[in-house]
Parts: sequence; structure tokens; C-alpha cells
Amino acid sequence: MTDRTAPPELFTWEFAADPYPAYAWLREHAPVHRAELPSGVSAWLVTRYDDARQALADQRLSKNPGAHSERAHGKGKVGIPGERSAGLMTHLLNIDPPDHTRLRRLVSRAFTPRRVAAFAPRVQELTDTLIDGFAQRGSADLIHEFAFPLPIYAICDLLGVPAEDQDDFRDWAGMMLRHGGGPRGGVGRAVKKMRGYLAELIHRKRDDPGDDLISGLIRASDHGEHLTENEAAAMAFILLFAGFETTVNLIGNGTLALLRHPEQRRRLQDALAGGDTALLETGVEELLRYDGPVELATWRFATTPLTLGGQHIDAGEPVLVVLAAADRDPRKFDQPDVLDLARRDNQHLGYGHGIHYCLGAPLARLEGQTALATLLRRLPELRLAADPADLRWRGGLIMRGLRTLPVEFTPEPTQDVKTS
Repeated sequence: MTDRTAPPELFTWEFAADPYPAYAWLREHAPVHRAELPSGVSAWLVTRYDDARQALADQRLSKNPGAHSERAHGKGKVGIPGERSAGLMTHLLNIDPPDHTRLRRLVSRAFTPRRVAAFAPRVQELTDTLIDGFAQRGSADLIHEFAFPLPIYAICDLLGVPAEDQDDFRDWAGMMLRHGGGPRGGVGRAVKKMRGYLAELIHRKRDDPGDDLISGLIRASDHGEHLTENEAAAMAFILLFAGFETTVNLIGNGTLALLRHPEQRRRLQDALAGGDTALLETGVEELLRYDGPVELATWRFATTPLTLGGQHIDAGEPVLVVLAAADRDPRKFDQPDVLDLARRDNQHLGYGHGIHYCLGAPLARLEGQTALATLLRRLPELRLAADPADLRWRGGLIMRGLRTLPVEFTPEPTQDVKTS
């Protein structure tokens, strides 16, 4: 890593465990760097904060895979595998204005801050129920038993998926998680099954609407415009696909960071014990910056020749903004490699920037804050049950998350059941 002439090797298993030294090298020596990805597609990696922020808001960089100069998108090498064949392309991650403007406005009428705020008690209930499942055992895998099921069941409830069908969604989501960095066929099959289910559910909600997000998407209108069935299905799909794994990783990566920084974890526990939630709020933002759930922003494609960070980019070339690198840029953040839960003015890019800023960020923050606060309150002696060097990270391009997170703790006492 000290050789100034040769860039570090990217996308290996060693890199996945700790990509930050490699990103530091790129920020310093090749801030807009052309790399060959594991899929064989070449793309420009943007690693400095100012360049990243510019790229995220630059409308010369299209979100439409059709703008790619190659046909790799038709072969499933860019974007979400299976979404094209399943008719799920018309969502906010794949379109540009004016279609993006129309769809985001319509979806925002259904996915409101008020709806998310009203959902807080249910998120707390789900959190406690999942912890109940292992709290008396003294050990758990926090990914599979907690961080993974919590956002799945939460988004299913929010969308209006009946309880008896939610385990199917959990299975499909599990396929996406397991195959995210490997064979893409598993993800494609899960997407196809999910698409068929969503089409059926949308038909049922049209006939019998409820107080849920899918019913809200169906009802949403503006100036006489409505979401088409394909648009409603694609939006429900992307809220699930983009929403659940980011929250899995926020909880998993965030918990690991707290366990590896005991002084910061104690500060947060003390604040929560005193009824102060301010450190929880700034703390979750710092965890998003320090080791966030999204390593690279989703695909962008140059629609015209442009210059970014002093580098010429031809029309049609893919651009990937490396959020994990930008959020540790010392030009923007003081002591960027230090975890400081009280960090102020934390303008991280963990949920993007510009018109594509994550619509589900308030829900992810709610789930992350609730999950971490409840874990620390109920299992105050939580500790890592593995050498950090032995933890394995899921392979993949966009997301950054652990495969497992084994922990130990003092078991909660068994609750006596009173009988009369």
C-alpha cells in the first residue's frame, strides 16, 4: 500500500474485510479511477467527498441503464439482477427527470414522514419480540436472528403484506442476501417470485384497500396522474430490496463498531440510561459515516463527455460513487478514521445526495435507532464472540455487510408466568 505507482488490489476477500486503506490510497493518488469490476464491466470509481457530492447531483450522469455504452445491462451485469425480465425497471433508482420527478412526487404522497412516525411503536414491538427469541440463551448471531428479520418484517407490515405471507418474503430476501456477491441466478429467481406475488397483492389491494403503503401507492395521484400497476409493483419492490439490506447492514455494522469501540458504546449506554436520546441520533449518523451499509452508490452513466475530479469521462461510461471513501475524506471530516458518536455537522453521504437522496432514510434511521438502543438497554454486557479478523463480509459491489455477527451476553432472567 506504500507503493505510489501501483494502485491497490480491489474487490478481493481481503479488501472486503477492510477496504478503507485502499480507498485512502485512491483518494490521494487516483481520486477518479477506472477499475475492472468482478463482473468484467469497467467503471470509474469516485472517491473524494467533493467529487462524490458533485457526481451524485450531476444530471449529466443518468440513472437509466439504457445510457450505458455497452450492452452489459441487458446481460444483468449492472443494476439488480432479474429486474428487467421481471418488468421491475420503472423505479426511482433507474430513471431520470422528468419521469423521476413524477414518480417521486407520487410515491412521496404515500410514503410520508407521518406514516413512518406512526410506525415507530410497531418497530419497537418487532425489535423486542426478536430479542425475546434469544435473550435468555446468552448467545446469538445478531445478523440472522435480529438484523436480518427486523427490517424484513417491518417493511412487510408497512407495505401491507399479510402476516401469513411474510415468511415467503423472508425466504426471498434471504436468497438475495446469500447470492448478492455470487451467482446472480439466485437473486433473479427471488426477484421473479417477488414480482409475481406483488402483482397479485396489488390486485387484492385495489379491490380491498387498507391503511398500508401499497394501498397508498395505488391511491396516490397528482394532477390526475396515478402510478401504473408496473410502477406500483416496481416501487414496492425497490422499497423492499433497497430498504431491507441497508438496514440489515446499518444494524450489523453499527453494532460491530460499538463493540470494537467500548468507550463510545459506554457513552451511548450512559446517555440512554439517563433518558438522553441526542447521542443516539448523532451516533447513528456517525455509524452511517464510519462504516455505512452502502459502500458504493448505485450505477450512473455519463450521457455526454464530462470532466470529474480532473478526469475525462466519455459518454456511456459507468460511474460509481464510493460513499465509503467519500465519507472518510480528511478534506471534509476531522479525524475521519475515528468513531465519534457526538460528531456534529455530519454531512455524510450514506443516503446519497440530490434528487436521488434515499426516500426510505427516515424509516432506516427509525429502525437503526430503535434496534441499537434496545440491544444496549436489554443486553448491556453484549460482547463479540469472535476475533474481529475472523468475521466474514458478504461479497458484492454496492452493499457492505457482515455474513454473521456472533455475540455473547448475560442472559436475561426467565420471566415467571403467574397462574391463578
